[in-house]
Amino acid sequence: MGDKEVNKKELLQLLQMPGNGECADCGKPGPEWASYTLGIFICLSCSGIHRNLPAISRVKSLELDFWDKEQVQFMHGHGNQYVSLRFEVRVPPFYYRPTSGDCQVLREQWIRAKYERNEFILQANQEAYSTGYREGNLWKRGRDNGHFQKRKFVLSEKEGTLKYFIKSDFKEPKAELKIAELNATFQPDKIGNPNGLQLTYLKDGSTRSLFVYHNDGKVIVDWFNAIRAVRYHYLKVAFPGASDKDITPRLTRNYVKEGYMEKTGPKQKESFRKRWFTLDSGDRRLMYFKDPLDAFAKGEIFLGNVDHGYSIQEGFPAGTASQHFAYGITIITPERKYVLACETDNEQAAWITEFRKVIVRPMSPQEYSVEANFRRRH
Repeated sequence: MGDKEVNKKELLQLLQMPGNGECADCGKPGPEWASYTLGIFICLSCSGIHRNLPAISRVKSLELDFWDKEQVQFMHGHGNQYVSLRFEVRVPPFYYRPTSGDCQVLREQWIRAKYERNEFILQANQEAYSTGYREGNLWKRGRDNGHFQKRKFVLSEKEGTLKYFIKSDFKEPKAELKIAELNATFQPDKIGNPNGLQLTYLKDGSTRSLFVYHNDGKVIVDWFNAIRAVRYHYLKVAFPGASDKDITPRLTRNYVKEGYMEKTGPKQKESFRKRWFTLDSGDRRLMYFKDPLDAFAKGEIFLGNVDHGYSIQEGFPAGTASQHFAYGITIITPERKYVLACETDNEQAAWITEFRKVIVRPMSPQEYSVEANFRRRH
């Protein structure tokens, strides 16, 4: 066996060491690449981001590229766990750690924050999102015309609000979003911009959506983590006995599933209409829209617990069927039945799986309050 084969065999054996079996940056199992200047094992997708940091990180394929003995020894002396102890020593509890399923801008800015800007080594480099106050301009989609226009946003932990203004010199905001009810989630595909962020809050008991972006990836991710920071401090005060492990999943929520289905009315005799559905499982809400970028949902369905009259059935009730989508779902609540239709059996199965995950989950005291308010409104 030649030196080349010996080096590669030794390199691949390092994947069995603790921490090296998944990507150092996004956690995807089975990394196929490595940064031989940082000493970490990474996935193909993250390796593409590292290629844009040549002064810091140089990458090679574990299988396809040649590794000399010195490079293998360097990897042996480092590895994912060793390097993370240096570059992730001061990651704030509220800072979002992206996974392999997250969008490009989140993963890229996480990598740049770690290795390029040293944000988690020096706390002074975290001021953009950790001070409890932030203001600046974002491009916001107009509710009526769909055009994006520059708007001034002000986030204040002290006031417990995120406000936006039509003009930068206006004293009165166009809208005031309460931190207690605010959610932020990246939606690049839906918004049509790689840095697209969806902000939602409750207005008169209904979910209101704002769609924003910024051309600079760092800026939009800083806004996202600044929102998470003020949410973190709010929840620490609201629930003083809760641990970070309990609080961090509640800072922001990604929607577990979105897509088109058809829906009929409360009598199940009305025509089926195509709607865009969004499942916010963390808030136990299924919202439906005429268009994915509508500011307000046409309706919302609260998904309570299975022990309190909520259930999910596959198929249509007797005598009901869609003329277009053949695969039915019936959501049963204490008040009524909601009848939906999916285009394929795979979509039907996927929606049913997610709905059932929600209704088997125990409800918190706060969710019982939300349910009571929901019933009063509907």
